Amino acid sequence: MSNDKLVQDASVPVSEQPTRQSALYDRVAEQTASMIIREYSTSFGMAARLLGAGVRQDVENIYGLVRLADEIVDGVAAYAGVSEKEIRRLLDELEEETVAAMNRGYSTNLVVHAFALTARRTGIEPDLTRPFFKSMRTDITRVTHTPQSFDEYVYGSAEVVGLMCLKAFLVGMDLTPEQNDTFVTGARKLGAAFQKVNFLRDLSADVDALGRSYFPGINIATFTEADKQRLVEDIDADLAVSGVIVPLLPASSRKAVALAQNLFAELNRRIARTPAAELKHTRVSVPTLVKVRLALAALMGRVS
Repeated sequence: MSNDKLVQDASVPVSEQPTRQSALYDRVAEQTASMIIREYSTSFGMAARLLGAGVRQDVENIYGLVRLADEIVDGVAAYAGVSEKEIRRLLDELEEETVAAMNRGYSTNLVVHAFALTARRTGIEPDLTRPFFKSMRTDITRVTHTPQSFDEYVYGSAEVVGLMCLKAFLVGMDLTPEQNDTFVTGARKLGAAFQKVNFLRDLSADVDALGRSYFPGINIATFTEADKQRLVEDIDADLAVSGVIVPLLPASSRKAVALAQNLFAELNRRIARTPAAELKHTRVSVPTLVKVRLALAALMGRVS
């Protein structure tokens, strides 16, 4: 099918039309990824708006692929009547298409195409996408975790996403090995903290709706204040490490990461104040006015 806008624009030389058409396709793919983060996450959407324009698009492209894979394993496919075997096949195909698009720079799937643009711009390689899809695959079959499988799951589902975003934040920067290690450790801890907070606030929904219990050794039927306190302290320890890298990030990403860090620290404080018995039936959230206050704090350079 011809592109009407290009065909009608006689001022565009024929030799330049393939380039213009490619740029149009790239733009539509990235607009699709941007719409996903705006529709799915108020917290990440708000934080992303504080990113520099180029970095923002890359983070939105990463989020788009992560959300697309998550929706395959977390309900949409099952609600449509897709069998577990087919869900696994769809996830396998998404991973194959993602790796192929990273190599060739093109996909018929707009979300995958946008991610591939970012991967090629920032240096994201399959060593990061592979553990991500492995963790997503785990969600299809595993309902409980051992300490080892939990660590592997958190690494693949969250820490590598932090590392992908870090690639976008640090494009063009020359780092010493020590500086790189500091950033990598901080990005992994921030991703882990986000994931653990989400597990804790969705404790009941994960068990009731998805039949999963992520925290090893935690039984929601006997969930106690001591269990909750131990998990909250673990998240606080992750946030303490990740908070170190925020002031070291480039200006184009510093305020956005500060806001994300502040939002999840606030969520963890609210979880700590919520009785364990109530947490089993309540999804803790941050009110909009508090989010605005945290955004102002991030703009002023304050990190929780």
